[in-house]
Amino acid sequence: MLKNFVSKLENPDHPSLGPTLWGLQAFGLWQPTKGVANIIYNLKHIFLALFIMRQYVELWIVRSDLDLVLTNLSKTVVTTFCVIKAGTFVFWQKRWRDVIEYVSTLERRQLSEKDDVTKTFIGDYIKYSRNITYMYWFLAIMTVFSLTVAPILVFFLSSKHHKHIKNETMPYPQIMDSWVPFDKSSGYGYWFTVLEATFVCYHGGGIVATYDSNALVIMSFFAGQLKLLKANCARLFGDGVETVTHKDAMKRIRDCHSHHLLLIKCSKILNSLLSPVMFLYVIICSLMICGSAIQLTTEGTTGMQQLYIAEFVVALIAQLFLYCWHSNDVLYVSETVQEDVYASNWWSTNVRTRRSLVLLGGQLRRKIVFEAGPFTELTTSTFITILKGAYSYYTLLSNKGN
Repeated sequence: MLKNFVSKLENPDHPSLGPTLWGLQAFGLWQPTKGVANIIYNLKHIFLALFIMRQYVELWIVRSDLDLVLTNLSKTVVTTFCVIKAGTFVFWQKRWRDVIEYVSTLERRQLSEKDDVTKTFIGDYIKYSRNITYMYWFLAIMTVFSLTVAPILVFFLSSKHHKHIKNETMPYPQIMDSWVPFDKSSGYGYWFTVLEATFVCYHGGGIVATYDSNALVIMSFFAGQLKLLKANCARLFGDGVETVTHKDAMKRIRDCHSHHLLLIKCSKILNSLLSPVMFLYVIICSLMICGSAIQLTTEGTTGMQQLYIAEFVVALIAQLFLYCWHSNDVLYVSETVQEDVYASNWWSTNVRTRRSLVLLGGQLRRKIVFEAGPFTELTTSTFITILKGAYSYYTLLSNKGN
């Protein structure tokens, strides 16, 4: 059953992006056509934005309770990024469409050429993309499920909590706290907030899962295409057995030049889409890791709270690591592409062809890297720096508290 469902997600028009585009469309981010469905999707996004505004109102109301503020703030930050990712994807739909169309058009053209080397490279990164996509979706589903089910389980299965709730010495467990203009501590008001928060969790979780998996798959596309370009550069003049004419060699050089030029152009568009989002994420992630660490080591934090905080921190770190790792992979491959130009049989060509080869080598020196705002690049060294910074903030605040 699961295998059949997964097979239906494949799309021959989008070889590597089939499942992610299905997910983006299911949660209203990818809107290829106009219609009533898009209006419904956008109303959901607006509802999510209004919910977040009420979360900030609730934070202001409980501002005197530091533990409650930190608990609510972690959930508010997550839902805020859901809205940011959904909003930017919908508002910048045209540029996202340009990136997606370029990726799919290039893959369809390359696969139609029926070159075994090309098929191998494309098949490898598509297989990897499927693994990262489904793994990410599974983790997102498990996280959202635990977030929504845990408070309800506490309510029904813990006799101690149930007794305190009945005696009105402890409030009803909440999935997400947000301000409402009625009593949400019991009765219909409570169950309304539970249903509302459950919808927000699953819709927001779907937005994050599909947005991030789509971005990671496109990064994998760039890494895979650069590796394919390296292989094509290495066989510009044949493999020692194949005879390549001057005309064919010049065509291969032009193809490699055009291939890299278009990859650079598309990567700049993708970077303009991801950079503002990742800039905010890097800043807030550093602060939230620090705040969660303080809350985790504070006396009086219950076991359930510690479990949620630990899960939240791991999710933040894992999400940031995946972006930095894949961006670093693209950067590393882009810096080594030109090496394979000189691994070819260039010495067997004439002076005119060698001049064209030097020009190609100069073009291939241009690197591809994704950024988090105008200040830093998304690399593994940046990831380590963020963790060090978060730990430094935690140490400073802990010593100040003592």
